[in-house]
Amino acid sequence: MLKKMLMVVALSTVPFFAVAAEIDARNEATKMIEMQDGSIVYVFKTGKMAVESKMGRAVSTKAGTVMTAKDGSSVTMVGNEVARLDTLLRKGLNDSSN
Repeated sequence: MLKKMLMVVALSTVPFFAVAAEIDARNEATKMIEMQDGSIVYVFKTGKMAVESKMGRAVSTKAGTVMTAKDGSSVTMVGNEVARLDTLLRKGLNDSSN
């Protein structure tokens, strides 16, 4: 019984850390677009973009790649700010663990 309760508590904290990690990226981005596959495209002030996978990791996406948003519209990737997004996501994780 104790093991099951500990497992529930442990699993319930995982979404909290994922949301906390996104906070810095959300603050930095001027726009976020949810994709059909569950990923999120962040558009920064410069107009360049970065993609966060549905697993919460920054992924490299070639400039010019056409993606489909959750609402069915097409989004063409501009730039590839994967390093910037990765830094923001990692910063959010480190801030939430302190």
